[in-house]
Amino acid sequence: MKSPAPVRAPGQTPAQTPGQTPAQTPGQAPAQTPDQHPAQGSNPAPDRSQALGRSQAQQPASLLGSRQVQHEVLDALATCRNHRAWFAGFARPYLGTDPIEVGSGLGDYALEWLGDVDTFTATEADPQMLARLEAATADLPNLKVRQLALPTAERSDHSCAIGYNVLEHIADDVSALRSMARLVRPGGHVVLVCPAFQFAMSQVDIATGHVRRYSRASMRQALTAAGLDVVSVRYANSLGLACYYCVTSLLGRAPAAGPAMTCYDALAVPVIRAIERFVSPPFGQSVVAVARTPGLRRD
Repeated sequence: MKSPAPVRAPGQTPAQTPGQTPAQTPGQAPAQTPDQHPAQGSNPAPDRSQALGRSQAQQPASLLGSRQVQHEVLDALATCRNHRAWFAGFARPYLGTDPIEVGSGLGDYALEWLGDVDTFTATEADPQMLARLEAATADLPNLKVRQLALPTAERSDHSCAIGYNVLEHIADDVSALRSMARLVRPGGHVVLVCPAFQFAMSQVDIATGHVRRYSRASMRQALTAAGLDVVSVRYANSLGLACYYCVTSLLGRAPAAGPAMTCYDALAVPVIRAIERFVSPPFGQSVVAVARTPGLRRD
């Protein structure tokens, strides 16, 4: 059974038992992600700890965390089809005809929603992820792809703005929410999914660029401060919170594709989804929020 990969924050020294040497077989090359290429010459490819240590210096200031770790986590989550289908349903009633998604990543959710709308705009701030998104969706005529980073002064007239696991990466989340509202026509919706509960903030969160996790109260506060009308805020994936905390906080490992994740998605997710359809849980791995833009445009 494949174990999730250990992750630590930039510059952090890994925990080491007395007398223990770093876990690497002599002569073993560091792990390499599918889109990673070794450096030219005889130098080996950088391992994840080196990538974490250099990430802040190599990327734009608006992009926090390690790009390599973020890409690995997104690749792992892309295998969770049941979870994605479940969470895609949260936004479906509010999409309208021409929604825009911020932080589309690999485009997995965009593809879930594409058949429900006339046109869909997928956006991404990370240039490397944007290139992968463009390549994966090049043959879809009603899906537009472009670069967008929040906050932004841009205005548009979309029917809905969606941000799944995006807001927690942005230091000024209220400004980001105001930006999302300006992308939506008056009376349209903003739909968000964000990681829940600050006690679950782990080195994995930090490595992937999270600056916070939300509660229902803090999410309502941010939405209200941004001038949005709150429609609903709730928790989802109750068992997922316990599993995430055990893996990331207790074991210090990041989500990784493998039998454990496949089993959870295939067996646990359908059961949790069925239960939470009738019972709103008092906690969960995610906060799901729906807000409405005011009837008259606000600056």
